[in-house]
Amino acid sequence: MKKFKFKQVLATGTVLAAGIALTACSGAKQNGGGSNKKSSASVALITDIAGVDDHSFNQSGWEGMVAYGKSQGLKRGTNGYQYFESSSASDFTPNINQAVAAGYKTIFGVGYSLKGAIASAAKKHTDKNFVIIDDVIKGQKNVTSANFKSQDASYMAGVVAARTTKTNVVGFIGGVHGDIVDLFDAGFTKGVQDTAKKMGKKITILNQYVGSFTAADKEKSIAKAMFAKKADVIFHASGSAGQGLFSEAKSVNEELPANSSKKVWVIGVDSDQSSLGKYKSKDGKKSNLCLTSVMTGVNVAVKDIATKAAKGKFPGGKQLVYGLKNNGVYLTRGYVADSIWKQAQTARSQILAGKISVPSK
Repeated sequence: MKKFKFKQVLATGTVLAAGIALTACSGAKQNGGGSNKKSSASVALITDIAGVDDHSFNQSGWEGMVAYGKSQGLKRGTNGYQYFESSSASDFTPNINQAVAAGYKTIFGVGYSLKGAIASAAKKHTDKNFVIIDDVIKGQKNVTSANFKSQDASYMAGVVAARTTKTNVVGFIGGVHGDIVDLFDAGFTKGVQDTAKKMGKKITILNQYVGSFTAADKEKSIAKAMFAKKADVIFHASGSAGQGLFSEAKSVNEELPANSSKKVWVIGVDSDQSSLGKYKSKDGKKSNLCLTSVMTGVNVAVKDIATKAAKGKFPGGKQLVYGLKNNGVYLTRGYVADSIWKQAQTARSQILAGKISVPSK
């Protein structure tokens, strides 16, 4: 879902955008970079089909890799760090093979769609380290599985949405049904429901799936229908398809004064998506409609696992879970009202203390 400039991530959007523009790889191709001496510390990232600049999962993973490279004194390229961009599922295996042939020691597959390709490559190349992000590969000693307790941060987003809505109608748009998106859906729903109960309110949750992580036009249509049903806060967990939601929200807000009570909000996902929320209101004022973003710390996981590998402590065969405690998931401050932000932080503390149990389904 993958899934962002960035106030709370490891690299700024401006720096990242420049890096992407200068360094993008396409299909089974890689570009540029200098030479490095630490081949055992070298890492490569294989994107899913949304691309490295998806304002979501892939982009966050690349941020983590860039941060790791800087911490190790590595450059982009041979024996350093690099990404291989996939435009379709047929690129996964060729990209992995190219990363292996180029000598990268630790290879990350971003997203559950790469599970099969990563598992297969790991069996063939037992001298390499492999990582699957957002899924689990069992029984392979040279594979680490990294997952996230996205339901917890999504619960906090539900608290924010329930306390922000003026119409008492909020929405959730998912990409493709599955265990991963279920985490966001279940957490958000529970957060809204619990908060509505505390406030003595009835809040309607509109829920629909795109059936894709890239079909922005379809998501735009879904968003238009939800706004027509009075939803004024919509959370998406739909990868780059979510840009359709942002586009439709802009269409609504651009016809309103900046401080209109009818303003609609979007809650982003995976990375800080506030850059997608910029718009100019009807009265000519610059504004932003990205209320907050549910951060999935792919960058945190990539840097953490890569650093372990560089120290000769690659956690092969293990399943690592990143949550609120280690900033593996969290909310951006965004444009949440102070009083509501405090409520979200209270929920965070209660989740960590075990006082709130957040469902994953």
